[in-house]
Amino acid sequence: MIRRTFNLMAGGALLAAMLMGAGPASAQAKKIVVAIPGIPPIFSVTIAFVAEKQGFFKKYGANVEIRPFDNGTAAARAVVAGDIDLAWSPTPPVINQVSNAGVPLVALYGMPNPDWVIGTTEAGKTCKDLVGQDVGVDSIGGARSVALRSMLTGCPGVKIEDTKQVALGSSAGPAMIAGRLQYAVLHLDDLVEISAQGKKLNVLLAMKNTNPTSHYLTMVVRKDNLAKNRDAIVRTVAGMIEAARFMQDPKNADAVADAAAGTGHNKEVNKAALKEFLAIDFWAAKDDGLPRNKIEATAALMKKIGAINPDKQPVSYDNLVDGSVWKDANAMVK
Repeated sequence: MIRRTFNLMAGGALLAAMLMGAGPASAQAKKIVVAIPGIPPIFSVTIAFVAEKQGFFKKYGANVEIRPFDNGTAAARAVVAGDIDLAWSPTPPVINQVSNAGVPLVALYGMPNPDWVIGTTEAGKTCKDLVGQDVGVDSIGGARSVALRSMLTGCPGVKIEDTKQVALGSSAGPAMIAGRLQYAVLHLDDLVEISAQGKKLNVLLAMKNTNPTSHYLTMVVRKDNLAKNRDAIVRTVAGMIEAARFMQDPKNADAVADAAAGTGHNKEVNKAALKEFLAIDFWAAKDDGLPRNKIEATAALMKKIGAINPDKQPVSYDNLVDGSVWKDANAMVK
């Protein structure tokens, strides 16, 4: 009798242990494919590479594949099509897609502070000199294209139709270094790389000045996929949250620079770029990075510049953002 009771207790303990371990194991059974913009990837998505290389995805039981796309707009379309699970995509085109076509995307996590600038290697130029010039963007209607249209609101008399957009993916910076292009929409790491190559760059317009309430990048998921795979997605976001916090610590700069090798920059450029991005609080480490005022201001700007159709209204904040996923992921990280 005593032996039987012991065996039942032992068996119950074993069963309990197996059930307790079922959470991460079941999450890993579902692979979550995360799309990142740029080939090579843009520096902002270093957060995903840090989460992967530091083992943060695995720490929270997430089975993640990172997949680069030509640009973030294409990545968001792939989420809508059901080809991938999550995408880091530029907020303005996401708002446009949801507003114009009613696509079932929701935002889970964000990078709130855009680093966009319009730069030139020509001396003595102003934004007025963009008229008639080739300007490097990612794709027509893509993130850099929308950023160009947005920043030109700070240059009276000049419209996007006055420029000649050249689609270069994430390679506008290298084109300027090679001398094939004099004007482009650039990121902070592009500026660091161009400077490291001995080129003088003049900033004509900066998003932080022309549109200070704009929002940069959003992690999006399709609503039905979120309902079906919520646990695995929460675990993926938890890995990103820990990566964002890891990146804030100066002693981790070398590890972050190594993780950013896929951007095509060398380690010293990556370290210098990291410093510039941290200075503008680029990666949200204390909240979900989706402040209502910035999302609503970006939606209003898209309507103003005609990116949202005249017969459509901008998507509301509450219909675009699901704040519960970040809250659950953050609780897991704590």
